[in-house]
Amino acid sequence: MSSSPTVLAGGQLALLGRSVPARAATVPEGLLDALAQVPDPRDPRGRRYSLIPVLAIAVCAMLGGARSYAAIAEWAADAPPRLRGRLGLGGTVPDLVTIWRVLTAVDPAALDRAIGAWVSARLTAMRPPGRRVVAVDGKTVRGARAGDGAAPHLLACLDHGTGVVLAQAAVDGKTNEIIMFTGLLDQAGDLSGVLVTADALHAQREHATWLHGRGAHYLVTVKGNQPGLLRQLKSLPWKDVPAGHVSEGRAHGRIEKRIVKVVTVTAGLAFPHAAQAIQITRKTRRPGSRRPRTETSYAITSLPAAQAHPDQLAGWIRGHWKIENQLHWVRDVTFGEDASTARTGTGPHVMATLRNLVISILRLAGHASIARALRHAARHPDRAFRLLTGRK
Repeated sequence: MSSSPTVLAGGQLALLGRSVPARAATVPEGLLDALAQVPDPRDPRGRRYSLIPVLAIAVCAMLGGARSYAAIAEWAADAPPRLRGRLGLGGTVPDLVTIWRVLTAVDPAALDRAIGAWVSARLTAMRPPGRRVVAVDGKTVRGARAGDGAAPHLLACLDHGTGVVLAQAAVDGKTNEIIMFTGLLDQAGDLSGVLVTADALHAQREHATWLHGRGAHYLVTVKGNQPGLLRQLKSLPWKDVPAGHVSEGRAHGRIEKRIVKVVTVTAGLAFPHAAQAIQITRKTRRPGSRRPRTETSYAITSLPAAQAHPDQLAGWIRGHWKIENQLHWVRDVTFGEDASTARTGTGPHVMATLRNLVISILRLAGHASIARALRHAARHPDRAFRLLTGRK
């Protein structure tokens, strides 16, 4: 077998009906084109398998529910010969050691960028109606902690409407989420007209100015990390403002009533480009109890009243937590991320990126339940290949 990564990758992509893309910053047409843009970290000498089939195997295996390097290797060994051929493999498949070496050495930032470009292109092609809204939030990969070392912390960007992951960036011990915010959103493609939702950590004046320069808008909660701004919001004449949106429902064994008031900010609010201030009052009580618990929080947005009505703002504020429910929770519970013992090299970050990709592939294919889709692909290995390539 040839050891040339260029020749071998070209042959394998041809088997999959793809051409080898240029290394320039182009929008990948297919996922395999995107994976071909990730540099191979290995020494070409003695390289038996090129990077694309190894990554493709990992994605297919994880589409079938694989959670670990060992499970990925087992999926590859059990794959039918016809499927192996379609993945560009001959009579042998990468073993556990090969898969481990690749996934613990590949550049996770390059992988994030390549996958993010592919997901953004797919989302743009779909052209979902309405304003595009994305949520930014971080998650610590707790199971990856080794000894006294810090567990990796990853900042992600999720599309509210589809639940796909647009970007991810590592937050190392020398930085924090605030510093990585703009770099993360740089991966998410064109931000013109996009609304970015974030928690109070990202209520930063620099973020607001940067988003405005990109033609984007923000909707952020405000808490004690911005004490002056919080005091200003609390001092607004909320008693004179009528409720703009009221909703009631049950969640987590509680009855909840949410009252949203919105006021236009014409001047004086110490935050760049702020157009509206928002007060959210939550009254919750347990069934059978007559005494509710009341919590009040505040948010600001750069969207003017003509573009963001109270009911829309209420939906976007609640929708921000989709990044917890549709990404972080799924990675923890469905993929067992926090129980994973992957700790070596870039492995924890790369595995998290591949989990993001699998979630995005399934959501783009219209699957509401990730767990059910994984079980289906586990019973039908060819299904994983069709999801990977978009083929019928």
